Amino acid sequence: MEVMLHITTLHYLVLGAALFLLGVIGVLTRRNVVIVLMSIELILNAVNLNLVAFSRLWGGQHGQIFAIFVITDAAAEAAVGLGILIAFFRNKETINIDEVNLLKW
Repeated sequence: MEVMLHITTLHYLVLGAALFLLGVIGVLTRRNVVIVLMSIELILNAVNLNLVAFSRLWGGQHGQIFAIFVITDAAAEAAVGLGILIAFFRNKETINIDEVNLLKW
């Protein structure tokens, strides 16, 4: 017997919501800057998944094109964030968010 699975837009939306929730929990609960950056990337990937799912549902290309721009922005954010993180680690020898006070007077 052949069992056929039909994946609908709702499946993509539930997966996107789960990824978004995991990303938000990671941003709010973790104190490691690397984990926070990875959680932000997870949030952006959840948004991309929803954009592509709705683009597929409505038959247009706008969501997919916008998702490519979000991916480009996420890559730039990761590069800049890791550069700042490396510079901070060289100065303070820690990557704990609680000890980041460079912008305080």
